Amino acid sequence: MAKNIQSLERAAAMLRLLAGGERRLGLSDIASSLGLAKGTAHGILRTLQLEGFVEQDVASGRYQLGAELLRLGNSYLDVHELRARALVWTDDLARSSGESVHLGVLHQHGVLIVHHVFRPDDSRQVLEVGAMQPLHSTALGKVLSAYDPVAHSEVMEAERRSFTGRTVTAADEFEAMLDLIRAQGWAADAEETWEGVAAVSAPVHDRRRMPVGAVAVTGAVERVAPGGVLRPELIAAVRDCARAVSRDLGAGRF
Repeated sequence: MAKNIQSLERAAAMLRLLAGGERRLGLSDIASSLGLAKGTAHGILRTLQLEGFVEQDVASGRYQLGAELLRLGNSYLDVHELRARALVWTDDLARSSGESVHLGVLHQHGVLIVHHVFRPDDSRQVLEVGAMQPLHSTALGKVLSAYDPVAHSEVMEAERRSFTGRTVTAADEFEAMLDLIRAQGWAADAEETWEGVAAVSAPVHDRRRMPVGAVAVTGAVERVAPGGVLRPELIAAVRDCARAVSRDLGAGRF
């Protein structure tokens, strides 16, 4: 029988310890709880920290679980399941809004479009499934940055490029915008990425209430935000759609 790898067993025990009880633990607490020498515990913590599985609070020096665990935890939810659950609701949203609908997920420091419902008219349109959108300037990306800790870390560490004169790039202004998004439950992009284009987006959660994607209505700014004001019925419709998909994923009522 193959022998267990002791260092991996200790790392797993450390993650379980950090997952329960106190939110943050100091090195002495961790070493004592697991019966390890401080030097051994520190070496394991340092490795876990470098991999993103553990984070250290600068002020207190205490350790907590890292955002990379959220990424791994969410990987059980197959993108195809998310898309399958959203098919009917996104079709209904496109039909009721008269605009294009996108479903996006966090992927490689951006938003990957995994489903696209065409605007229900006879205009020429291009399928955008597989396209990538920026996190900081699109409605989809801003919603993910507001609700997903991994997306938030990535968008704050990356260069926030200015696409138009309306793109928000300053860190403090961007954080304030994310606070507003969390408070209201939706995000907008009014010509912040593409001139003449506006969008409204809301988050999709899974059975653990974790953010796994976002849905958005996208169209010409004069239709989505006539006179510079977002149509309230569009905001309500997008939020209803996101809630419906979340419920189908087991999130319950929001």
